[in-house]
Amino acid sequence: MQIMLAPMEGLLDHTLRDVLTRVGGVDLCVSEFIRVTNTVLPRRAFERVVPELRQKSRTVAGVPVKVQLLGSDPSCLADNAAALAELAPHGIDLNFGCPAKTVNQHRGGAVLLDEPELVGQIVAAVRRAVPAHIPVSAKMRLGYNDDSRAEDCALAIEAAGASELVVHARTKAHGYRPPAYWDRIADLRQHVRLPIVANGEIWTVADALRCQEVTGCDRLMIGRGMVTDPGLALAIAHHRQTGQVLLPGQGVAWVVMLDLMQVFWVGVSARVATRHRAGRLKQWLNYMRRVYPQAQQAFDALRLVHDAQKIDAWLFQQQSESVSCLG
Repeated sequence: MQIMLAPMEGLLDHTLRDVLTRVGGVDLCVSEFIRVTNTVLPRRAFERVVPELRQKSRTVAGVPVKVQLLGSDPSCLADNAAALAELAPHGIDLNFGCPAKTVNQHRGGAVLLDEPELVGQIVAAVRRAVPAHIPVSAKMRLGYNDDSRAEDCALAIEAAGASELVVHARTKAHGYRPPAYWDRIADLRQHVRLPIVANGEIWTVADALRCQEVTGCDRLMIGRGMVTDPGLALAIAHHRQTGQVLLPGQGVAWVVMLDLMQVFWVGVSARVATRHRAGRLKQWLNYMRRVYPQAQQAFDALRLVHDAQKIDAWLFQQQSESVSCLG
């Protein structure tokens, strides 16, 4: 089973990719989207969102990163893909899944799923624009308001030359409400031959195994589940090796998470304005408290803290106490 780390705009960016891939178990990452409008973006615009491009398109842990583009103009997307290709990304991914209202209003993301012909034109234009050795993939939802054109979109993406298709098993109208309709991914696999990656509602090892069983996919993409339980991919790998199913939170001990939070905080401090840094840490803790009781305690302790220096002091104290306990 191959595990891919999903993009999450505003949260799962370069900094958190760095941290989560250090844990282990992740085979590939896809960046958050870079919006393409009517100009060719400069090199710095690509590297700002995906700093890994400066290090052979890999995270510090060595996990390859695909760069995701979002837009609706085939020609402009092709020109930007060609410029991006000069930076040697591990691959180029095209976003047909973002459900954000502001993105959809500007003809980006999931709204394009009502236009399978345009989806195919975009993929084909990008595929022609970049060297053959750079994979071009796509990510889609099952549809916009309904899933009636899911097969049409998947077929268009395949015919246009994509090497892989990630399917988030919900429509835009579904948002992120459970369940994910994994059975529809199985349906799509009956219509296309290109590899399909299943995405949506994978929170535990048991979810991953069930998703694999229902969809028939041996490639899974996980986003919120990894943010919530950073050891999830490692726990899935552990199951492959031993057959043992670890419970949420068992993949990585909290004492290790404290070290990883320090790495995260250093990264956030280097890239995020001072007034927003505390919010980024609390955003992550808000997810992790579903799995780690200690994260709930940390969230409660920091909920009203906005001073970055106080966060520094808190992290130092937590690490000191954990070292003392181990000693």
